[in-house]
Amino acid sequence: EKPNVSESSKSSVCDPSSSTTSLSEESNASLFNCVDKPHMSRDTKWKAVKDVIRECGCLGLRHFGLLRKLGSGDIGTVYLAELLGKSSRGCLFAIKVMDIEFLGRRKKTARARTELEILKMLDHPFLPTLYAQFASDNLSCLVMEFCPGGDLHVLRQKQPGRHFSEHAARFYVAEVLLALEYLHMLGIVYRDLKPENILVREDGHIMLTDFDLSLRCSVSPALIDLPRLSTGQCSAADGSSCIDPLCTGPTCAAASCFIRPRGAARRRSRGAGGDRTSSLPQLVAEPTEARSNSFVGTHEYLAPEIIRDEGHGSAVDWWTLGVFLFELLYGRTPFRGTTNDETLMNVATMSLRFPDAPIVSPPARDLMRRLLVKEPESRLGTETGAAEIKRHPFFHGMNWALIRSATPPE
Repeated sequence: EKPNVSESSKSSVCDPSSSTTSLSEESNASLFNCVDKPHMSRDTKWKAVKDVIRECGCLGLRHFGLLRKLGSGDIGTVYLAELLGKSSRGCLFAIKVMDIEFLGRRKKTARARTELEILKMLDHPFLPTLYAQFASDNLSCLVMEFCPGGDLHVLRQKQPGRHFSEHAARFYVAEVLLALEYLHMLGIVYRDLKPENILVREDGHIMLTDFDLSLRCSVSPALIDLPRLSTGQCSAADGSSCIDPLCTGPTCAAASCFIRPRGAARRRSRGAGGDRTSSLPQLVAEPTEARSNSFVGTHEYLAPEIIRDEGHGSAVDWWTLGVFLFELLYGRTPFRGTTNDETLMNVATMSLRFPDAPIVSPPARDLMRRLLVKEPESRLGTETGAAEIKRHPFFHGMNWALIRSATPPE
């Protein structure tokens, strides 16, 4: 049932920072303020939207020209749209249109409301920007960022052998990891990671989309100590990637954008690993207490604990990160069967096996092994989240602080 994209004269804009969560609630037209979204504060689209609201007193579908359908999902259809007006000509957006009555009949209103609430919270370079939300008598519309590069599923199929190089896979997985880390810090378990949900921006960097299956929960941020070798080496000297922002070790000094304060003292401690030095504490905000019994996700990406109906938490995102990396490198998912039931059985019972081709490095295979552990309590990332995944040798040399400045794959 595809929504009829027509609008009544009653439609009006909703500021994404508003506290309302109703899909059909109508409010007075309001100007937008991007002060609380510093990552996107210089985006010219904010001004274009504000200009239309200032001129017309509201924002609705009549202010957009729908150019083509971009895709559709369980709760709505996404269109490429151009904001109409002299000053906004050529200003493109992705508009997600949802039929409110259809959502009610299919009992999916809560999912749409969850997505709206999450989009209001986000301000991250690898997550979408919500510019406006408005509703008419029967439609709810989300005005979001448009990514002209398509999704990673389509992009993968265009690669030689239908798989990415390890260099490209490392780039995309690193950016997805940072997006998941941010979501977990907000108490959001994503639960729907797959190449189809990862869009490519015009500059080649990625953007995660679709949050209607996400789980919101509480989170308790904590600072933990991550020791570093006292021999003048950073933690990357053992082949892993350093995440200490003040590191001046040989593998980090050239790329680091941080400078160690003059006279900074080092505290020595003895332990099982020998003489070690304390680095700055690492912020960890992993929603480890999150629990859900919902059976949600894509079959080939479902974590074993979801299939076994044991209840699941944030560790499902680290399982899906492992499946995602496997698909980028090998062109297929690791447990795919000929039917959905066979796929679920493989996920729950089959051991991880790597194809003979293409050749993948030992660090990449090791990361996949540690992410694709069937028992969530033993899975990499479960204890301290993205912090421990960032330190894996697969990400050796990765400058996490400057990843937005990195050159994307061709």
